[in-house]
Order: sequence, then structure tokens, then C-alpha cells
Amino acid sequence: MKTLVLGASPNPERYAYEAVRRLVAAGHEVIAVGIRQGKTATGLDIVNGKPEIADVHTVTLYISPDIQEEYYDYILKTIKPKRIIFNPGTENPEFGKLIHNAGYPIEIEVACTLVMISLGQY
Repeated sequence: MKTLVLGASPNPERYAYEAVRRLVAAGHEVIAVGIRQGKTATGLDIVNGKPEIADVHTVTLYISPDIQEEYYDYILKTIKPKRIIFNPGTENPEFGKLIHNAGYPIEIEVACTLVMISLGQY
């Protein structure tokens, strides 16, 4: 299952850094997208901007709601994921409404990616 981690960071103190590490360890294909250049815990390059990526199953958010707005169209019209995970601190009712009105089914999870992986629920 291909996962786009939005808000990926080269900083090992960030949850997004750990999420990439655990997703890869669990066998998931990961695309790390962030604003800072660098590498993830697994050596993946962090992609900057809004790359076109096909067949993304899940977008897991590690950006605050005030930053998310610039990614609404990118996520909903370019990526078109089957699921979006709002990690703690990323909850966004405005984006939730847009997701419900996207014109195709998208599962919304308000959960912690790290907990989901550790419980085998990812």
C-alpha cells in the first residue's frame, strides 16, 4: 500500500520522521513530501513541492490545519487517495467537508499513524 507522508522531516525528533521509519519497516511503499530537503530515517529523499504520484492509497498528514489549505487541491485532485489520516494536531473540519464533497469515496481517519502501525491496524 503506497502512503504519502505529508510533512515529512529530516529531524529525528518529529513524529513524521518516525512514521516514515515505521511505515517502511512494516513493508509499505512511502513517498516523503515536505518543505525541507533532506533524507528520512530510511534514507528516502524528502520530495519538495507537490509531485504527481499515481496510485497513492493513503495520505497521512503531519502539517497543521493552517498549512493544509494550500494542499487541498493537490491532495483531492492530483493525488486522489483512498484514505486520509489526520494525525493528532492536524484535525481540520473545513478539509473534512471538502473531502466528503470530493466526488469520490475517501475514508477519513482521525488517528495516530504510529499507534495504528503498532496495533496492526494500518
